[in-house]
Amino acid sequence: MDEFTIGLVYTGGLLVLVFGGVRVFAAAAIIGLFGTVHIIGWDAGAGIVGTVPHSKSINYVLSVLPMFILIGFIAYHAGLTHALFNAARAWFGWVPGGLAVASVFATAGFAAVSGASTATAAVFSRVAIPHMLDHGYDRRLAAGVVAAGGTLASLIPPSAILVIYAIIVEESVGALILAGFLPGVVSALIYAALIIGQCMWKPELGRPIASPPMMERIKTLPGTLPIFAVVIIIFSAMYTGWATPTEAGALGAFVVLCIALARGMKWGPLQEALIETAKLTVMIFALIWGILIFVRFLGFAGLPQAFAEWLISLPLPPVVVMIMILLGYAVLGMFMDAIGMLLLTLPVVYPAVIALGYDPIWFGIIVVKMCEVCLITPPVGLNCYVVAAVRPDIPLGDVFRGIGPFFAADAATIGLFLAFPGIITWLPNLVNS
Repeated sequence: MDEFTIGLVYTGGLLVLVFGGVRVFAAAAIIGLFGTVHIIGWDAGAGIVGTVPHSKSINYVLSVLPMFILIGFIAYHAGLTHALFNAARAWFGWVPGGLAVASVFATAGFAAVSGASTATAAVFSRVAIPHMLDHGYDRRLAAGVVAAGGTLASLIPPSAILVIYAIIVEESVGALILAGFLPGVVSALIYAALIIGQCMWKPELGRPIASPPMMERIKTLPGTLPIFAVVIIIFSAMYTGWATPTEAGALGAFVVLCIALARGMKWGPLQEALIETAKLTVMIFALIWGILIFVRFLGFAGLPQAFAEWLISLPLPPVVVMIMILLGYAVLGMFMDAIGMLLLTLPVVYPAVIALGYDPIWFGIIVVKMCEVCLITPPVGLNCYVVAAVRPDIPLGDVFRGIGPFFAADAATIGLFLAFPGIITWLPNLVNS
């Protein structure tokens, strides 16, 4: 067999392993090792594969991942999320579906200090859902809002998935983090508009609650200041060039830690935050190692170049090809987790997208938005499983039914980004100009 055929066969083997239940990082590493050995021999192949984990782990950019993840876990265990939801409830509870709208904005605020979507969904399953159910909200809406709102952590910086994208395609982490901010805000606003529209059409889904006096609302704002302080520090440090993304992440983690200690955080919650950060970081690093071994094999097989040439040769406008690619992501998202899907597809898809003339920063935000969709897509909608696990009184089927309308919102958001790419590229272009 020639290299291209070997690449196709082993890629098919990877899909069989993944869909058969083998962990993505293990399947990718195994296929990458044997595929590389098949093409260039044992000595050279094993030697190259053996150097990948170390050579990629010492990449300075990777150190931003644990920093961003640590910010979110410390903020949660310090109780900052309750203050965020209480403020959102006070300011937005009066609109139709107000508590659900408040949940969206609270998850968006927490996403600005957390790089983990599942963590955001777990936190607000405990914080927001009880309030919505106590006020008679439809449990499907309550569960769907939290599952969908949690996905905002994939897009709103700091985002672990954006960092992974930057590492795989060798793009600027800082530019991607800046580019994700405005699309994340737009996504949250579209979610809120959807909820208001639903509850105006069917008031029984979620009725407004009494709005507290203005002074009471103002009193809720100081509790949110730690969250906004961290966001301002991270963005201003990168925007002015005063700090790299890694340094900004470390500074943000330090500030959150200081705030948590000042609020009386004990050793137990801090230890739990550190352990959860380590677990999630190790999982992500294992994925990166396995996928990069597979990527090295793809390079020897020539699959990315062949796929790019095939896409370019199609007698279709670039926008139609892009829609086809996004539909492919939507289908894959039904069976794979977001990070694994991103790592598996980018080595092949990215060269084709660039050859079609699309901006790599713009595509990064688009593909991460598709990863958000995958987090709530059955049967492997990870955020939906998290909500159902935290709230066993809400069946998984109800959670999946609750996120149904949010697919329409996500489709509208992606269409908006396709029609107006400046929404994504404006902020990073402003910084670079």
